[in-house]
Amino acid sequence: MRIVVAMSGGVDSSVAALKLKQKGYDVIGVTIKTWPKEECGTHGEMLCCSLEAIQYARSVADDLEIPFYVIDLSKEFGLAVKDYFADEYARGRTPNPCIYCNSKIKFGYLLDRARQLGAEKIATGHYARIIRRGKDSLLAEAKDKTRDQSYFLYDIRKETLSDIEFPLGEVSKSEVRAIAAAEGFMTAQRPDSQDICFETAGGGYREYLQKLGVEAFREGDILDVSGKVIGRHKGIASYTTGQRRGIGVSAAEALYVTKIDPENNTVTVGERAHAMKSAVRVAGFNWLAVEGLRPSREFHVKIRYSSEKVRASLTAHGDDEAIVRFGEPQFAPAPGQAAVFYDGETVACGGWIEEVIE
Repeated sequence: MRIVVAMSGGVDSSVAALKLKQKGYDVIGVTIKTWPKEECGTHGEMLCCSLEAIQYARSVADDLEIPFYVIDLSKEFGLAVKDYFADEYARGRTPNPCIYCNSKIKFGYLLDRARQLGAEKIATGHYARIIRRGKDSLLAEAKDKTRDQSYFLYDIRKETLSDIEFPLGEVSKSEVRAIAAAEGFMTAQRPDSQDICFETAGGGYREYLQKLGVEAFREGDILDVSGKVIGRHKGIASYTTGQRRGIGVSAAEALYVTKIDPENNTVTVGERAHAMKSAVRVAGFNWLAVEGLRPSREFHVKIRYSSEKVRASLTAHGDDEAIVRFGEPQFAPAPGQAAVFYDGETVACGGWIEEVIE
């Protein structure tokens, strides 16, 4: 069976390709070019399509004796991810471009290209699992919970899961590096990427947004939780809910961003207790292991990649919305971020946080 492996030039996708070849797959390596030529390769090695990343990926493909291609999806990335990223910040929200890149680019456009190459499946170096249950394919957490990336993958279409392989779902990061070192891969000791690609595009995401002319850099008021003006900000795009550093206001107690109001161009700050919230409204669901909501149902939820799963109840609110009440207050749920719901290790569904209720 032919399979396309998305190779970023990192150690994870390198070992993913190796494991699939060892299983007998007819493997094709592909690096996705997501940035146009005037930007790709000019702002540091962290960009996934930098010349260095392509060199690393091609080297591993040569070691494995598999075909290797660079596929230009910069136009599609611009429409599906870059525009979304800028629009969300302009709305005072905190976007999650990695989720969009996975569902729209890697497991959307790239899957279409893979089929054009005669491949039946696509694979990446994500730490997650696909569980086969009869005719159903389910998305589940990786065995290594410290590396699990299922949160970033929840938006993949349910019907696409049967066409995906995650070869690293059962192994740890240390095992992956050991395998790469034993094979002599150039990528064996390459540092992990810590930033989203927008952080390295032209000096950081704020500068990138300013170059795009995003209407979110007008000065405005910083308010305390009582509504009193206590400072000035240089644009709501410079802030995210829960932010502590770089607010620009001094106080005896640490202050956190608790609300961003694009309509009035204000940023509200308060103490940590003010950022603890009990309920949010979630919309735009992607249903994976469940088919819609009954009037009320309980799951465990993550409201950001770095957070722990907590118990939560979902109450249907219209056709594609739900009110989510946490079993215990959560720190700074951010509109624009994803809420991903789990049934055990399985991803049941997920959606976008639209509003903090209380």
